[in-house]
Amino acid sequence: MRRPLTLKDHHHEQRIFSFRLLVSAILVTLLTVGLVGRMAWLQIFQHSRYTTLSDENRVQTQAVPPPRGLITDRNGEILAANRPDFTVEVIVEQIPDLQRTLREIHQLVPLESDDIERFNKRLQGPRRPWDPIPLRGRLSEEEIARITVNQHRLPGVRVAANPVRHYPHGKLFSHVLGYVNRLNAEDLDGMTLTEQGDYAGTHYYGRSGVERYYENRLHGQVGYRQVETNARGRILRVLEQKPPVPGENLRLTLDMDVQRAADEALGDRRGAVVAIDPRDGSVLAFVSRPVFDPNLFVNGISHQDYARYREDLDNPLFNRALQGRYPPGSTVKPFIGLAGLDAGVTDWQRTIFDPGYYQLEDNPHRYRDWKRWGHGHVDMNKAVVQSCDTYFYDLGFKLGISRMHDFLSDFSLGQPTGIDLFNESSGLLPSKEWKRAARGATWYHGDTINASIGQGFMLATPLQLATATAILAHHGKQVTPTLAADALRVPPRPDVTLRHSENWQRMEDTMAEVVHGERGTAKVMAEGAPYRMGAKTGTSQVFSVGQEETYNEDELAERLLDHALIIAFAPVEEPAIAVAVLVENGRHGGSTAGPVARQVMDAWLLNDAGELAVPPPLNRTPQTQTAGTTAPGGTP
Repeated sequence: MRRPLTLKDHHHEQRIFSFRLLVSAILVTLLTVGLVGRMAWLQIFQHSRYTTLSDENRVQTQAVPPPRGLITDRNGEILAANRPDFTVEVIVEQIPDLQRTLREIHQLVPLESDDIERFNKRLQGPRRPWDPIPLRGRLSEEEIARITVNQHRLPGVRVAANPVRHYPHGKLFSHVLGYVNRLNAEDLDGMTLTEQGDYAGTHYYGRSGVERYYENRLHGQVGYRQVETNARGRILRVLEQKPPVPGENLRLTLDMDVQRAADEALGDRRGAVVAIDPRDGSVLAFVSRPVFDPNLFVNGISHQDYARYREDLDNPLFNRALQGRYPPGSTVKPFIGLAGLDAGVTDWQRTIFDPGYYQLEDNPHRYRDWKRWGHGHVDMNKAVVQSCDTYFYDLGFKLGISRMHDFLSDFSLGQPTGIDLFNESSGLLPSKEWKRAARGATWYHGDTINASIGQGFMLATPLQLATATAILAHHGKQVTPTLAADALRVPPRPDVTLRHSENWQRMEDTMAEVVHGERGTAKVMAEGAPYRMGAKTGTSQVFSVGQEETYNEDELAERLLDHALIIAFAPVEEPAIAVAVLVENGRHGGSTAGPVARQVMDAWLLNDAGELAVPPPLNRTPQTQTAGTTAPGGTP
């Protein structure tokens, strides 16, 4: 019998449905458990982590740079200040397409290749996330308006007013103040982690001069603030802040009027002027010419401007006052004279005959005097007043290089003066030991004779000559040239004492005859002077003249002419200023450098009515210091 056809198996379908329902329930349950577990993991176990991440997206910690300390002269005239500089900045983390954004900015604000190069260097260097990177500064009002109007389509781009260093007197103090410019990766690599934290948010760093030497005092302490931002990075509110501590204001011993007088007196000539108050070591003027504009370096000097400075034959970036090494010439004769008097190898009455040259026994070589026909009978006074070379040839030979070296070194020659500036040259005060070590050669009598008139191997900086003059004017009391008004620096050497202390005043009176005497080599300085001054002129040879050759300056190129030098102090009775002047290729110390020194001394000693009014020594607020403060990551 045929079985009936079954069209639908309800029992089988029920089993399939139940199985599927069970599997679905299990899957839903597992997914629900997984979802609940994940939510519990995120919201309970990872709550702190994700709260922190959320806050980092919403809350940012920003470094607040401290205002850099102001620099003033002794009278409060501002020499280095801070002024707002409007800069277009880029927060890279907020920009989806950096190159497109840079092109759009360029259409609004012209960007130089130097701007892009500096931006890329800062982008690739170490930095904090979300820190803005400066792109171009010195924006005009029109450029600020262009960026502001188009800011809605430039996420991560903003205009910020940042305080930047400004030197209101431009080139006038360039070599002594130095300059600041932006930190780079090399600077940061040379810092410790603590120092890097000190410079968070700070873009500027002292590079040279006073700005570098007193970097720690001028920089200040960085501050911080926590801010809440929206998705576009715009600050909604400040949650917490620690204000920065401004850098210290630094008062210098420099005097604006004296500095300007020195600069104007030099004019366009290459040279240097250093003026010191011998009563306390205050540096009144510190000039090196030619000069440069420090404002160009603050935000990064362009390749064109830097190349112009570097390719200039006059080398305006070279600090001649601090680092220039020149033969001091006849300016050392008063010191050699004092050395001879103190050693007992001469006295004020001893006289020699000068035929126009000096000759060693059994040696045909003639050491010529600047006056071909000679000075005739010469004593110490006449030798200094008329700058007789032959007298000092003889004196130097009798004194010997060892005693000469030891005596002159007490006047800061051949070693750093201790001024509060980095990279000071030590000059060169030769000795037998030096020549043996440096040249591998024996010392000869001719070397001593050349040294006795400040030639040969002897080299000195204008700063050293000014310091030596201040020590002489102060009767041997050590003077350490100082720029910071609150720095009472310990002299690096003991005072100079003479066996016969009256020789100090007698040498000063002799130097006064150089200016006020009828035959003094610097008598041009005395015209119309309401005070007495002492001086010693000098010239230093740029090249040697052969035994049978004649020096004819009219036939020489300008850069082969002798350098002109002078050291001077005033008033003779109670010296309140000591000056050293160098004019490269200036030919004659008396006629070229002398008037420069006179203008500098007038600026310090005379009032507006042209009357003698000697200023009192600087009233210092002591902050005793014996050595320089090294900027973070830097070296003295």
